[in-house]
Amino acid sequence: MPAPLQKIETKQALPESADAVIIGGGIVGVFTAYYLARRGLKVALVEKGLIGAEQSSRNWGWCRQQNRDARELPIATKSLHLWERFAAETGEDTGFRRCGLLYLSNNETELEGWARWRDFATTAGVTTHMLDSVQAAERGKASGRLWKGGVFSPSDGTADPSRAAPAVARAIMKLGSSVHQNCAARGIETTAGRLSAIVTEKGTIRTRMAIMAGGAWASSFCRQLGVRFPQASIRSSILSVSAGADGLPDALHTAEISITRRGDGGFTLAISGRGRIDPTPQQLRFSKEFLPMFVRRWRSLAPGGTEGWRSGHESLARWRLDAPTPMERMRILDPDPHRNTVALTHRRACALLPSLAATTITAAWAGYIDSTPDGVPAIGEIASVPGFILAAGFSGHGFGIGPGAGHLIADITTGAEPLVDPRAYDPSRFENSAWGKVADF
Repeated sequence: MPAPLQKIETKQALPESADAVIIGGGIVGVFTAYYLARRGLKVALVEKGLIGAEQSSRNWGWCRQQNRDARELPIATKSLHLWERFAAETGEDTGFRRCGLLYLSNNETELEGWARWRDFATTAGVTTHMLDSVQAAERGKASGRLWKGGVFSPSDGTADPSRAAPAVARAIMKLGSSVHQNCAARGIETTAGRLSAIVTEKGTIRTRMAIMAGGAWASSFCRQLGVRFPQASIRSSILSVSAGADGLPDALHTAEISITRRGDGGFTLAISGRGRIDPTPQQLRFSKEFLPMFVRRWRSLAPGGTEGWRSGHESLARWRLDAPTPMERMRILDPDPHRNTVALTHRRACALLPSLAATTITAAWAGYIDSTPDGVPAIGEIASVPGFILAAGFSGHGFGIGPGAGHLIADITTGAEPLVDPRAYDPSRFENSAWGKVADF
């Protein structure tokens, strides 16, 4: 049962040239193309499979500021406004709404951490409410349990992963730029050391600017250019249930289970942080850099199987520009969900929220969450390949901050005043060999 996805038609012929080429049709890629097209640039977006078909349609749909890393909070805050503005600008519906996010806990250490984050967020102008036991019990009454406390972030919200990226792609085409599905980018051409074209399976597009927003495929593509980008993926399994459960919060996180109301009235269910590590050649290459992350998360991560190795997205292979690449052999990363995780997730959800027993499982799926060693995305131009901008490694946060990331990338591409300070995301932070002694994925 694949993740739900709204499919769109894209029949434009590949242009001979473009002001910018976007590689990857996930949420970051489409918003980047949208903001560039709004500035009057002729943009071509190429996607090896379908728009939004990988992790951009396989996530929870949360658009949050709550508990963000300090480096990501500014872009998360900007993104919430941009989600709203996009609907007003285009008339397209991404399903975004500020429904508020609810966190409940019986763990004192966790509650203390949330309180510290609240104090920090206040200095950044973000409102989040700590809940005492009475308030937590009231907001979490659907569970029928007592809670020591919680957090409610009223200005946060959710969008619909099944239709968000396709909605933005339609807006791109309305602006006169082009979107090309089933069109893999194989590599680049350079002139006098600067990027001068993108080579795709369907032809070459002359351009002086290209943005790599290929998600879990980004590091393998960068390898073809001699660019070292430490990246690794975790396979995460989630499921959806039908409508029929009444009185539940729109978005709830607990240590046991997290739920999100879907546009059809059903819910997405997941266990936060739970994932499988499918070994790949790329993971072995960057293992030292990612070791600290795995050590911190060892309770929630488990060994996977050979699926990641077979998928080819984290290969160390070199490929030719005149022959099919791994992206053409694996158009869409659609890994099998872990059956035991799906069953455990459903059991936990029904135990915590009894009204879910009236629903049925409608789908279960998995996706590869691409990460960097420090859990913060890499956004910026690669110095060794002028004209090539990397935008990847969003570490499970890309959907919510997609609009802000796209806006920032458009700022970098056009030399405009950046939406937020881009220095925290600069890919050059991974070039220091000393980083490898701390972690490498």
